[in-house]
Amino acid sequence: MIQSAQVWTSLVKNLQDDPRVARLMTTRMGQYLSSHPFLALTLLMFSVMAALPVGIFFTFALVTGVISATGFVFVEVILLIVGGLTLLSILVGIALFSLLVSVVVNALIISIPGQLKNYAHWAKNGVNQKVESETSGLKEL
Repeated sequence: MIQSAQVWTSLVKNLQDDPRVARLMTTRMGQYLSSHPFLALTLLMFSVMAALPVGIFFTFALVTGVISATGFVFVEVILLIVGGLTLLSILVGIALFSLLVSVVVNALIISIPGQLKNYAHWAKNGVNQKVESETSGLKEL
């Protein structure tokens, strides 16, 4: 027991000889804590015991921040992919619609002048007379 007290005393002596502790003890707060050892011990115990929860909280905050930033990037990438695929689908639909309209318009451009030429030819040759003769032939039957 006496040997334990000597070890404890030498540990405190080494702690007091540390230049950082000596610098702290020269401040007003250090002198106040030196004159109030119960408060100093309470503050020391609180600091030691709070270090682990505070460290865990900061680790949690850091990991949460990293995950949310990474998640934000992934959400943005997914949204861009969905938007790009939607745009691609719309452009393919527009291309197919344009192709269909072009085919219909080209078919009309090709067929209408031919139909008009045939109509002009029929009008000159008396197609109406031919139709009338055919209907009159039907009446005779």
